[in-house]
Amino acid sequence: MTSPQIELYTAPTPNGYKVSIMLEELQVPYELHKIDFSKREQKEDWFLAMNPNGRIPSIKDKQNNLVLFESGAILVYLAEKYDLKLYGETPEERYTTLQWVMFQMGGIGPMQGQANVFYRYAPEKIPYAIERYQKETRRLYEVLETALKGKEYITGKYSIADIACYPWVVIHDWAGVSVEGLPNVQAWLDRIGNRPAVQRGLMSPPRADTTDQMRQGRSILI
Repeated sequence: MTSPQIELYTAPTPNGYKVSIMLEELQVPYELHKIDFSKREQKEDWFLAMNPNGRIPSIKDKQNNLVLFESGAILVYLAEKYDLKLYGETPEERYTTLQWVMFQMGGIGPMQGQANVFYRYAPEKIPYAIERYQKETRRLYEVLETALKGKEYITGKYSIADIACYPWVVIHDWAGVSVEGLPNVQAWLDRIGNRPAVQRGLMSPPRADTTDQMRQGRSILI
């Protein structure tokens, strides 16, 4: 039996779960390597050789000896290689999907990440910073609310746009941001969270004792 072509180097974080969800949706076998942040494995030389930025996730495609980092780039690569339906079958569809992936990469991820830091981890509570990033995260959710009006998925069809956004939005409570008053977002969270591949992806790797909370949007992931 041959080993999987794809190796995934990741950890239980929203960015990491984007890629494990994608691989589960594609039903592509992969070899999981969990990176231990407590040991700062992501800063070790062997990992920096794959990703000089020292962040997860990274993948290695042994079929063509390609190593990739940045979750958005990985999603696009996997979709182009295995199933364009999750990206777009025409250039127009692909650019429409890509703009929402970029929306997550440049908006939801950084803003909610800072909300997490200042709300949960900062040694000094800075009300201005907490309020700023929570408000901006909520505003971005409201953009999603508008995008989802009359649609089940962000672009109208399930795609890497949904896969990119979901692992962040589902942990809104951890950033202290509410989705109350956003019925389209709430229904979308339920819809995505009920997908078997998403549930499997959120277990790869599992975070000890928080799997059920994670599925319900109450995870302590960062």
